[in-house]
Amino acid sequence: MTLTFEDFPVGHFGTFGPRHVTREEIIAFASEFDPQPMHLDEEAAKHTMLRGLSGSGWHLASLMMRMLFDGYIGRTASLGSPGVDELKWLSPLRPGDDLTLDVEVTAARVSRSRPTTGIVTFAMRMRNAAGKVLLEATSPIIVERRAAVDARS
Repeated sequence: MTLTFEDFPVGHFGTFGPRHVTREEIIAFASEFDPQPMHLDEEAAKHTMLRGLSGSGWHLASLMMRMLFDGYIGRTASLGSPGVDELKWLSPLRPGDDLTLDVEVTAARVSRSRPTTGIVTFAMRMRNAAGKVLLEATSPIIVERRAAVDARS
């Protein structure tokens, strides 16, 4: 079943995961996209403010996107996003972390310029198994309304 605008009332939407992260993944991502010492080398990382090997914040954001897609965006009548309103890295991603993603709908409104769509704003919070919040993000997506999807069927 395709999720449409009407399937996203304000409130808690879902919890997704866990997603286990390995040391090898952290290093592989950093090697290609963010080759800073704290993401690549355990000894060098000990001497940074993170005090140990940690995943790139961009790696964490990419994991969040994958969890969002697998959790619901992949089956949503999404037309994309106009951007990310807020993204905060609050604690480091560590090798061995098991990540869980909590998603809340904070706002949902019908588009004034395209009434066959709505704009749904999501607040996401990624935490590790100990419950420590690693990332918070807020982002709207444009979602087709049910009548528009049904009209195509």
